[in-house]
Parts: sequence; C-alpha cells; structure tokens
Amino acid sequence: MSTPQTPAVLRVALLGCGVVGTQVVRILTEHTDELTARVGAKLELAGIAVRDASVKRDPVVPTHLLTEDASVLVRGADLVVEVMGGIEPAKTLILEALAAGATVITANKALLAQEGPALYEAADAAGVDLSFEAAVAGAIPIIRPIRDSLAGDRVKRVLGIVNGTTNYVLDQMTKHGLDFGVAVKDAQDLGYAEADPTADVEGHDAAAKAAILASLAFHTRVSLADVACEGITAVTAEDVAWAAKSGHVIKLLAICEQTDAGVSARVHPALVPLGHPLSTVGGAFNAVFVEAENAGPLMFYGQGAGGAPTASAVMGDLVSAARNRISGGKGAGESTYADLAILDAGESITSYQVRLSVADKPGVLARIAEVFSANEVSIETVTQAPRSDRAGAAYLIVTTHPGKEAALAQTVRQVADLDVIEEVMSVLRVEGS
Repeated sequence: MSTPQTPAVLRVALLGCGVVGTQVVRILTEHTDELTARVGAKLELAGIAVRDASVKRDPVVPTHLLTEDASVLVRGADLVVEVMGGIEPAKTLILEALAAGATVITANKALLAQEGPALYEAADAAGVDLSFEAAVAGAIPIIRPIRDSLAGDRVKRVLGIVNGTTNYVLDQMTKHGLDFGVAVKDAQDLGYAEADPTADVEGHDAAAKAAILASLAFHTRVSLADVACEGITAVTAEDVAWAAKSGHVIKLLAICEQTDAGVSARVHPALVPLGHPLSTVGGAFNAVFVEAENAGPLMFYGQGAGGAPTASAVMGDLVSAARNRISGGKGAGESTYADLAILDAGESITSYQVRLSVADKPGVLARIAEVFSANEVSIETVTQAPRSDRAGAAYLIVTTHPGKEAALAQTVRQVADLDVIEEVMSVLRVEGS
C-alpha cells in the first residue's frame, strides 16, 4: 500500500507588499530553515503581486519576484497570502485562488465582514482552508481560541477593544487631557493613524471585526450591515474628565452578545469601570474579553496592529494551513448551524450615563424622574454639581440600570424636551459593570 509523498516545496504567493507584506517576506526569507522544520516542507515565496513593480521597496523584498499580474500568480500557488486590503481586486483574486485549489490566508477584515459567505463557500467547495487570524486584533490569537478552543463551550459575550488607533487617541485624551483633534494629530504623527483616519475614528474598522467575531462566536452569519456603529468623533475632553470623576474610562468597544432572543453586535464609545480589565488597556494595544458558559471570563491582550504583530498572525495561519495541506486535512470552516436571529440595535441591553445642564431649582429632578418612569427606565444613581460658569444652573449626571437601547434613547429625547433642561451635554453607554 503506497502512502502519499510529502511535497518538498510549497509555493507561496503574496498579494500586497506594504508594511505587513514586507514583514511576511522578511520572515519567510530569514527563517526558511526553521519554517521548513515546523511545516515539513519548504515554504518557497513564488511571487509578490503589487500595483507598481517599479516602486522602491525595502531591500528584503526580492525585486525579481515582483509582478503586476496577480491573477497568473495565484493560479500557480499552493498557498496564497492576501494582505493588500480592500474589497476589489482582493475578492476576485481570492476566489480565483480557491477555485485553483490554493489555500488562502487573509488579513482583510473589511472583505470578510462584507463578502465572507461567498469566500467560505468557495473554500468549502474547493476543500481548502481559508484562514484569517490576522483580520482581528493583529497579533492577538482570538480567532482560533473562539473557533477551536471554545468549540465545546457556549460563548455568551465578546467585549473588545479592537482598534489600536482609537484606543491610543482616547488614552491620550485620558492621560493628558487632550482634545480629540489634537490626540488624532498625535496619533498620525506617530504612525498609529492614517492621513484619513475616518475608518478608525468613525468605528468602521471595529465594526468589521465585530461582525467576524460575532459570526464565529455565535455560529450565525453576521454581516457588517448588522453591526450598529458609532465612532468617537463626538467624545470631548470634558466627557473624559467627567468619566474619571465617576470612576470610569472611555473606550471604543466592539460588543457581541447572544441572548434567548438572538444575536446583537455593536460598536460605540462606552464608559468602562476602572476595575474592569479592559480599563487598563492603554496606547495602541488591543484586548478582547470573552465570557463563556463553562470557561468563564477570558482575556486576550496584545499588539493590535503594525507590520510585525500582524505578520505574526499571518505566519501562524500560514504554517497551520501548510501542515494541513501536507497531511491532506483541513481546518474548521464556517459554522452557521445556529442561524440565530439578528437583533435590531434597539433591542440591545445597556446602561446610560446622561450628563445634563439643568435649571438649579426645586422640582427639576422630579420632572426628569417622571420621564424615566414613564419609559420604564430605572435610575441607578443621580449626581448633582453646581455650574461655576453659569449662575442658576447645575450639572446633573444620571446613570441608569440596564435597559433596552430603544427605551433609553427615547427617554433621553423626551428629557431633552423638558423646559428645565438647558442642554443634554453627553450620553454615554456603560459597559463591563
């Protein structure tokens, strides 16, 4: 009886040669022997697809391997690594690679969140792996733990800081009292934020990652369109200062939850109590807090972006996928057996902290409490402080017990219409209590 022979070489095609792609090239070329020992076959870089092969690049990149014909490259590879980003031509090239029988490793969270089902189905039809550890939280191993390590458990909630740019901005606002715009400029100067930081500060990047995490955790297809999204552009230095006074820190969170009614996924700035593990995550770091039925609370923390950290996650997938290819096996694919209902954003359960400027006179609190009661929203705490800058006015900070988002939002709208309210100064959700 003959046994299949282990291939001496596995050809790797790389799509994209930016910061991450360059680091992948470095690891493949500088650690060839070690990777060969781990895989059981040599990982040979067969080519690097780029938009313009004439652009000057890091000396580690072999210029003779550069090509502008990505389509030909992927059809001749055993494994394809996609780090070019964007929807097209990445989607078309990945589908071509899968149809040709190549295993695919991608770091493209936007593509997975928007077009994931088509890619999963193509990989399943071809009988090959589609791996994407690097698509969420950089170097932090979170995809495999949720998909594999917790496969026998029931994940109830995933709460994460999954965007390093916004975490850095909010951290600088917290530590140094910076205004939002100044903190963003600081992040850009240090390379933590792009020249156009919209995808980060508006929450779109985190929302794509939330869709991926929710799909994996709850065995249900959750797309980017299913994720309620709110960025940090409205967060002020004053909000940050008041958060500290109430024992909180503001973080942009991706929150994925499973309840008896279904699944919800949302991204928004939130007040996190200082005692919660996520409150101490500083700088451009990421952290994901997972709550499972049997395993209990689990925390994953580390570098969430950058060439080397993201390349580390890519290489982990590459080695694992290469081993599967040699053994004739296949990793876990898409799991959608639960097919749970996707809840409307208004059905999410959260708490509000509302900061109001009110007339400093008797009966104000009673008027406000009537509105809360009419909407069946329970008040947890009320704090009042005089306004030194305005005679006859006071700050009122109202924190609610958990309730449905829709009821809480309606309550705030109705409170804003009261004649004793000068201004609704901020509304922030409280998470992680």
